[in-house]
Amino acid sequence: MLKLVDVGPRALADYRNIAPDHILDALLTVAKDLRGARVAHINATPYGGGVSELLRSTVPIMNNLGLVTHWKTISGDDRFFQVTKKIHNGLQGDPEELTEADREAYLGTSQRNAQFFEDDYDFVFLHDPQPAAIPTMRGKGNIHWIWRCHIDTSSPNPNTWAFFRPYLQAFDSAVFTMSDFVPPDCPVANIQISPPAIDPLSPKNMPLADETARQVLHWIGIDLDRPLITQVSRFDPWKDPLGVIAAYQMLRQDFPGLQLALVGSMATDDPQGWEIYDLIRKSARQDPGIHIFTNMVGIGNVEVNAFQRLSQVIIQKSIREGFGLSVSEAMWKSTPVVAGAAGGIPLQMADGVGGILINSTEECATAVRRLLLDPGLGQELARSGKERVRQDFLLPRLLLDELELMKKFAGRNWRAA
Repeated sequence: MLKLVDVGPRALADYRNIAPDHILDALLTVAKDLRGARVAHINATPYGGGVSELLRSTVPIMNNLGLVTHWKTISGDDRFFQVTKKIHNGLQGDPEELTEADREAYLGTSQRNAQFFEDDYDFVFLHDPQPAAIPTMRGKGNIHWIWRCHIDTSSPNPNTWAFFRPYLQAFDSAVFTMSDFVPPDCPVANIQISPPAIDPLSPKNMPLADETARQVLHWIGIDLDRPLITQVSRFDPWKDPLGVIAAYQMLRQDFPGLQLALVGSMATDDPQGWEIYDLIRKSARQDPGIHIFTNMVGIGNVEVNAFQRLSQVIIQKSIREGFGLSVSEAMWKSTPVVAGAAGGIPLQMADGVGGILINSTEECATAVRRLLLDPGLGQELARSGKERVRQDFLLPRLLLDELELMKKFAGRNWRAA
């Protein structure tokens, strides 16, 4: 059996006076036509990334709206997740090619997961490359299969794409963050565009008193009498943590007391994270101003919340990026952001809203310096950023997109109770 992930109860009504009313009202209307529908969301890990964070919030609210919704994770050994990370990177354009042994490892584990998929659902969302071969190997049956792609697949490695593309033919719909991310020869007929969103009521984003946030960061060794800049992300080469360190080092002469926090989440489906973690530690060279934290040493959502609230600047120096939830998270907390103009980040920070977009390490250092020297500018950018998030990037809007997509198929062999 696939592993069922427990989630706590959530209610859509809790989002009144937080998310726009017209979105909440539309959700209630669409949900009436989907009551009793059986829905599964399947991904690779119950923690350690944006997908798992979204599912922990969306699944219980779907249940609250009357759908019967489960969240399950696939199984796999270290070798499988090494290969799926390689596929992930290849779909984002990494030149390393898949070997025959890589393909066999992916397909063998995918076959076993397909055999474990026993339940009968009306709709199944498969997230990212890890579970994508299941409908081909299991057979579609009467299920409406939806592939949710959270990465930038606009220019995939041809070798990786040639291997992966045939498995998308079994899907009824594919959902991408941006239209630019859709590969030119995507074999799925029904393409939907839906950016991710953040949950304003999750522990990472809920209101946190300033004094509490200060105590949290003081407890783990941050001196809040000195300026602090932070990047919150997986330890992934596409997030360019080494470039963040280089930008910080450019700023040290002007800001001798400056601190840099690199806050990363290690996930079971990302073995490459430990390699990047080791590179970061070596690059830091025992610099006491650089703090490296992971969920493996007790850093969780509340600590991330505190970092995003109390840092002078949040950095997201991505080179390739599916969306970058940490950008909206920081803007929601009225903290200015300096971020790479990659993937879904400009979608969040268009027109100078929320912070400053950059394209190099030097530009990153220049933008951070500007915001450190002019806090008023940062506050002005952050205020506009919070309103952008409220209108476009809160969880109810994402749920509305998903339910409207399901409703398109509701008249076709739909077996809702």
